[in-house]
Amino acid sequence: MGTAKKGGYIEKFLKKADKALQEGVKKADEALEDAVELGVMTAKQASKTSKELRNQAKKERESLQKRGIEKINKGISVAKNITSNTNEDLDILKKLGKLRKAEVITEKEFQAKKKKILDRM
Repeated sequence: MGTAKKGGYIEKFLKKADKALQEGVKKADEALEDAVELGVMTAKQASKTSKELRNQAKKERESLQKRGIEKINKGISVAKNITSNTNEDLDILKKLGKLRKAEVITEKEFQAKKKKILDRM
């Protein structure tokens, strides 16, 4: 009789242990599912953020290129103006020299005009 009781206790103990193991496995599965779900959400967020950053970088690159081209064109325009103004100023100096030689203007007037022109250059 004493043996029967012990067998009953062992069976109860084994059933409790089995139930505890099943609950532990179930909790571990739930935790794993949560981790997988979190990983998927994190990957999606990382992908979205990466795409946004690429688009932002593309817009900034285009903006920088546009501003660079504008500055280059402005520099070219300024250089052309300086060159054409310099050529015009040299032509004016030649004409003023001829007017001075022809005594249409005085030496003083010639020097004053020449100084103004050379100061612009």
